[in-house]
Amino acid sequence: MAAKYYTHFLTSGAGAEHAAAHEWSGVVELCAPLRDRRELGELRSLLAVNFDLDSQDIRILHWARLH
Repeated sequence: MAAKYYTHFLTSGAGAEHAAAHEWSGVVELCAPLRDRRELGELRSLLAVNFDLDSQDIRILHWARLH
């Protein structure tokens, strides 16, 4: 069962190309819902993989599951 989440987050990282934080927002669609109590960390990890960053380089400002 697919699950959609609205996310608003900042990315930053090491290196010249990541010197400044970048702000992003949009809908992320997952194959399955995030697990309870670990949602924020799991979402951060997923976004980090997609942006080729470490999870600590993602700062989630707001997120919500869409119905």
